[in-house]
Amino acid sequence: MAPVQAEPDVPIHLPQQALAGPRACRVLAWALAVGWGAWGTCLAGPSGPVASRDGLLAGYAAISKRPDARLAGRPLYLQSDEADGVLRGEVYAVLDQPFEAVRQALSLPAPWCEVLILHLNVKSCQPSGEPGGSVQLEVGLGRKFEEPLERAHALRLGFQLAVSRPDRLQVLLQAPQGPLGSHDFRIELDAMPLAADRALLRLTYSYGMSRVARWAMQAYLATLGRDKRGFSVVGRDPQGQPLRIDGLRGVLERNAVRYYLAVDVYMGTREVPSERRLEQRLQGWFAATEAYEQLHEVERDAYLSMKRKETQRLGVRPGL
Repeated sequence: MAPVQAEPDVPIHLPQQALAGPRACRVLAWALAVGWGAWGTCLAGPSGPVASRDGLLAGYAAISKRPDARLAGRPLYLQSDEADGVLRGEVYAVLDQPFEAVRQALSLPAPWCEVLILHLNVKSCQPSGEPGGSVQLEVGLGRKFEEPLERAHALRLGFQLAVSRPDRLQVLLQAPQGPLGSHDFRIELDAMPLAADRALLRLTYSYGMSRVARWAMQAYLATLGRDKRGFSVVGRDPQGQPLRIDGLRGVLERNAVRYYLAVDVYMGTREVPSERRLEQRLQGWFAATEAYEQLHEVERDAYLSMKRKETQRLGVRPGL
């Protein structure tokens, strides 16, 4: 989602009367811009721990027949929907990585922090919990600019390895409550082998919103965020050019793609020598997002400077 220049020093849980006026709309827009979510609508193919391999394949087969669902330049397909107060997006992609490498890497919580920290609004991420017990990702959320870590808002994402076997991987990141009236946050990765050196992935991302949160977000999107667009084509202009989805679904789609690109870049840099890995990862994610005008938010040097500092304070060496 496209973050905005709002001061993130407002408490996470606000009374409804606090969600009024332009500044509150901007703060809410920032909070939801970070992009954590809940699930469940009628998109292609079932989702959740009970979804079968056949369901994953069927979903991919269905969406890959829709030219309007493919993003330019990649074997990457996107769809989104909204129903019963829940926004949901799905990204299907063929990853040029052996499935077993994907399974080994993303079955653990720590690599997910290395994925999430690439996002503009994720300021910190650390796994917590005891071996054999529940595991969480302690995430700090903030603006798209540099800021002290103490100003970040905390979000605890439960980590669940739902399925991990030689022919299937399913990982859930979820939280029941989120910033400023959002709820039922969930990110789900579902993967299976396609060939010896390729894996099929589906990344699902969604969240619910209270009525007041929805009103505030829509107010932002009608003013400061009115030029923001997603990817789905909803019509054509008089010259025949595609008209892209805007509003809440546009916000959702932008972040769904950002998070998938983070997974892709993470997997593609695992074999890079350790002293150069993080730097290549940061540059790779920024370049991947800049391929889509909808995802542009900051300039390259600003992003790299910010992320080098954020990873350094987590004890990660940025590399050369």
